[in-house]
Amino acid sequence: MADYKMEIKNICCIGAGYVGGPTMAVIAHQCPHIKVTIVDMNVARINAWNDENLDNLPVYEPGLSEIVAGSRGKNLFFSTDVDKGIREAEMIFISVNTPTKTYGKGKGMAADLKFIELCARKIAEVANSDKIIVEKSTLPVRTAEALKSILENSGNNVRYHILSNPEFLAEGTAIEDLLNPDRVLIGGEDKDAVDSLVEIYSNWVSSEKILTTNLWSSELSKLTANAFLAQRVSSINAISELCEKTEADVNEVSKAIGMDSRIGPKFLKASVGFGGSCFQKDILNLVYIARSYGLQEVAAYWEQVIIMNDHQKRRFAERIVQTLFNTVSGKKIAFLGWAFKKDTNDTRESAAIYVADYLLNEEAELVVYDPKVTAEQVYADLDYLNTRDASLNRKLVRIVNDPYEACNQAHGIAILTEWDEFNAYDWEKINKNMKRPAFIFDGRSALNKEELRQTGFEVYSIGSSNVGI
Repeated sequence: MADYKMEIKNICCIGAGYVGGPTMAVIAHQCPHIKVTIVDMNVARINAWNDENLDNLPVYEPGLSEIVAGSRGKNLFFSTDVDKGIREAEMIFISVNTPTKTYGKGKGMAADLKFIELCARKIAEVANSDKIIVEKSTLPVRTAEALKSILENSGNNVRYHILSNPEFLAEGTAIEDLLNPDRVLIGGEDKDAVDSLVEIYSNWVSSEKILTTNLWSSELSKLTANAFLAQRVSSINAISELCEKTEADVNEVSKAIGMDSRIGPKFLKASVGFGGSCFQKDILNLVYIARSYGLQEVAAYWEQVIIMNDHQKRRFAERIVQTLFNTVSGKKIAFLGWAFKKDTNDTRESAAIYVADYLLNEEAELVVYDPKVTAEQVYADLDYLNTRDASLNRKLVRIVNDPYEACNQAHGIAILTEWDEFNAYDWEKINKNMKRPAFIFDGRSALNKEELRQTGFEVYSIGSSNVGI
């Protein structure tokens, strides 16, 4: 690559998922002078991004459809022509999935980097001009070494500079996070390459919020940030169980400690457990890295965050069974919510999946309602666990588009996602159409339990001593 800052006129992003799609849409929106092309081999996904009906976008985020509508076809394009996207771009973002390995060394903990490697080899194969490569996927520290090794040994006389630019997005608020970020982190070894990316973000982000580091600090910062946030969730969930035994209320405890300026109020909401694509896999990755360096105590410390999260999901499911007279066989349980949090259609590692799996093993019959998650996705999530034949999942689980239908003649209702609309339901009407006694198991503390009790429900809410969950 030439020893001067490259002028960026064309950006290519490999990967049109939950990170690549919204991030590139915002870059295109804020940088109308730059052509942004998002490429993906998944034809159905690209077709969905190009759908005239913006309600059919493959990613749901508040504000995303408006951003896409304003730039698509102007300087924002979605394509399956990966080769063309790579050749035309001066800067290439890699935003593909990095799941936990399900095979071989590191199975169940290490990040599977096969998609990252495939991207690097594809770039090396088709690039015919110098490129800046930006790691956008969440990656284990030192991944850039593998990318450099592949790219620099391609033999095509193309020069590359690799940058790390991890995302710090919260699903459900991703567009706001992109438009008004806490910080933008850019790690790299070449100042000109770093400055090229800094210049892009400077179109809408103030300079004091753009932090530049070395490659390795940037890569590790993403894993560490997610680990710290997940740690807070598991910490308050551990306290929620103690609250249930001591007549304390976890919401009151959370408020009290959150007012301490040294602690702060965020990520202190007790729940059935955290989910999403990042927290669990990033902590497992951190555990694996620590163990690979012989840091057993460090690994054990972070592994406990996962253990606590799994425990929280399991004890919530167990409480449903215990409350329904120690059996849910043949009983209808309504699930309100399947996404791992509100304002997203992402279900990866959602607590609902694991609570459902536990109840299905107890032969419960589930009816699921979520305003943004499709039936196909619910079944795919359950099938992926591979704990029973797929046909049995379809026999025992029904997905509906009406919450009142989901709750009709149910023995119990489980709140698994904190969708705002749940508070607007006619709970008196729902109560009248349920089996008696009518139980609600609120895994998100999303509803007013006193009002529900006055309506006639038996309410079980995480972290309240009078419910015994």
